[in-house]
Amino acid sequence: MAPIDAFAPAKINLTLHVTGRRQDGYHLLDSLVAFADVGDRVRVEPALELSLEVGGPRALGVPTGPDNLVLKAAALFGVDEGARITLEKHLPAAAGIGGGSADAAATLRALSKLWGRTIPSDCARLGADIPVCLPSRTARMQGIGETVTPLPLPPLDAVLVNPGVSVPTGPVFAALEGQFGAPMQGVLPQFDGAGALLDWLGDQRNDLETPARQIAPAIGDTLAALAATRHCALARMSGSGATCFGLFPSPASARAAAQQLSQAHPGWWVQATRIGGD
Repeated sequence: MAPIDAFAPAKINLTLHVTGRRQDGYHLLDSLVAFADVGDRVRVEPALELSLEVGGPRALGVPTGPDNLVLKAAALFGVDEGARITLEKHLPAAAGIGGGSADAAATLRALSKLWGRTIPSDCARLGADIPVCLPSRTARMQGIGETVTPLPLPPLDAVLVNPGVSVPTGPVFAALEGQFGAPMQGVLPQFDGAGALLDWLGDQRNDLETPARQIAPAIGDTLAALAATRHCALARMSGSGATCFGLFPSPASARAAAQQLSQAHPGWWVQATRIGGD
């Protein structure tokens, strides 16, 4: 059987409202999630045993043992079949753009085809982002991540920026200290174009941005640098950080901003991209 390739796109939280916490400690979210056209790649091919090889420009420091979510995803199938899995890393780790979850979701999709098996129903136990990353389509994510409602949006031109710091999710949520906000409105509007969507997004928020900036002040520098670029309509953090995104009116303006940021901050990870529009 020929190798099977799966794309693991970056997950962008255009909004992230933290609305409460359950008794078991899990936080309740209301988030508008879209996916970029940049990401990691997963390849699976038949083999006698299960193995994982990690390569690509962002492979340094990525575990290749059982702690990697890719192998945890494979283990969920509960089969004795083998597969050679190759993970090509392009996204920074612990960056608020769902890299590990996207990799796991891509692995589940690819192995389902390779082995002819249904994706395990309990895959959400791998992480709260798995249900939304499985289809990798724009959606409203609610609850602890288990409620995913597809919601097509106009495409947005964006620049993703990570200042090179890893931000652990747990301490960011802990730093909220019970300061929860209101969810988004019950029924989201239908947007007739990117301009209307940008206007609406400006009134939304990421509730994790303030605590994340306290833990990693470089996030504030990143947001300021994005906001200072020409034509940037909105600068916001994704997930629990440290990756931030700027939204722009055209691909050309996004590329120009990305070039400016890369020249000014050569140590940062900077990518012009298009998100949503599926």
